[in-house]
This record gives sequence, structure tokens and C-alpha cells, in this order.
Amino acid sequence: MSWQQFVMDLGNLDPERVEEFLTGHGACSITYTDAGDKPVLEPGVGETPLWRDTRISALFAGDTDLSTLADELGRTLCLNRQPAHRVEKLRDCAWEREWLKDFGPMQFGTSLWVCPGDSGAPPGATVVRLDPGLAFGTGTHPTTALCLEWLDGLALDDKTLLDYGCGSGLLAIAALKLGCRRAVAMDIDPQAVTSTLHNAKRNAVSERLQVVGSDAEIMSSYDVVVANILAGPLLALAESVITRLSSGGELALSGILSGQVDRIHAAYDPWIQFDAPVFRSQGNQTWARLSGIRRD
Repeated sequence: MSWQQFVMDLGNLDPERVEEFLTGHGACSITYTDAGDKPVLEPGVGETPLWRDTRISALFAGDTDLSTLADELGRTLCLNRQPAHRVEKLRDCAWEREWLKDFGPMQFGTSLWVCPGDSGAPPGATVVRLDPGLAFGTGTHPTTALCLEWLDGLALDDKTLLDYGCGSGLLAIAALKLGCRRAVAMDIDPQAVTSTLHNAKRNAVSERLQVVGSDAEIMSSYDVVVANILAGPLLALAESVITRLSSGGELALSGILSGQVDRIHAAYDPWIQFDAPVFRSQGNQTWARLSGIRRD
């Protein structure tokens, strides 16, 4: 089946009214993207903010007549002129496999590899099988990579681990593959819970991994805690994170921009003896990982 896409920048238009119009005219899906370069890094809980300059893309079947769509949109929204837009033809292909062009096996530390599909890794490698999905965490983002490298450098045999804000479950699954006896993965996003359960089954660690959807369901303390979330939640949840870490346990915090390191360090310093922060840049942003040991 062929497809076409109607693309326009929203400007000052009401996103909900534009989306309602497009779906009412047969759009199969609506996607919002950043039309500028101003990422929204830390929305509040329950918020779904848009960018200052937002682009909307509506997907239609290839045989849909879009020749008058912009005129009708202009009349519906009482605009003085037709909104600037473009229509793109999309070739039909196996979209579920397209990501393989840009996502190959990745090494973290000495022995840990994250491999999509059936791609291979060197003999003796510790392999996590993971395909990109709706939940955060494939290893391509610096914060995830920093945490995976940290896990690969730990002695995890027979340890217990908590992945606080698990996303895809990658960190918890990697820890189990590296020797952890048991792990708990927590995320308040139902999609993350679903994704983690799927990925755990694929990697044959389901029996050793408990997946929960709220902080209240975390019932004990752990030898290792990793929280790859964002600075705001890390600050707000500092006491909750710390209470889950055993005395002498090891902690890693990430999802932190370089300019936020001092605030996070200060919030956890009463409990944690920190190592020097580790930084990783991508694009025009520099991210950090803070790690250390809980004091007795």
C-alpha cells in the first residue's frame, strides 16, 4: 500500500483544531515534531508539551485526494490565506525493518553488546537483544550508553538491582545478563512496563525480573540502583531513590545535563560518596553520569 504525508508548520494555529480537521479528513496518524531546534527536555508529570515551533505531519492513504485539503483547512480555521504546506509521497516498504539501516550492534565497556534483530556479536560477548520501540532506551542516547558502560564495569554476580525509571528495561536486562541474581524495573509509563516485559521475555530473563508501575510497589533495598531519568525527577525523588539503596550499595544517576551536575550532586551528597562525573556529548548537548557508593 502506498502512502502520502501532508506536512505543515503550525505557527500560531491551535494544534487540537488542526489535528481534529486532519483526522476528520481521513488521516491515519498524526505526528508532531520540532520545526526548530529547541528541545523540550523536562515536561511536568502528565504534561505533553509542544515545541515553540511545531510541525505537524498527517499520514494518508496513497489514493486520498489532498489537492483541496489546504484550502479547506484555511476556510475551517478562518485563515486569510492557504497555510504553507507540502505533500510528500512515501514509498511502500517494510517499515518495521527500516530502523536496521541506522541501528546496528553496539558495544558498551569490555563485554556488553546490545544487538538488534539477529545481528551478531563477538564470541564470548554478553548480548542483550533489543529492537527500537516506543519506550526510551536502546543504547544510542549518551545517558543510556553511560549507564551501560558503568554496569559492564561492576562486579554484579549474585547482586540485586533496581532500574528506577526503566523505559525499555535495557539496563535491568543488561544487569541480569552480566550476572545479577535478581532485578526490579520500575516505570510509571504503561508503555514502558509493556516494553520491558516484552524485552525481558526475548532475553530469557523474565523469571529473574520483576516489573512494576509505581514507586509504592518497590518493596525492598538493592545492592545496585540505576536511575536514568531527568534532573527534575532525580531531585524530587532523591530520598525515594536513596531508601532503595543498601548500605555500601552502588548508585548511578543519569539523564543529567552538564549544567545540572552540581545540583544533583548536592541533593545526594549526604548519602553518597561520589566518583568524578563522566560526561558524553551528542549534538549540541553534553550529558553526565554521577556514580558512587552509599555511606554506612
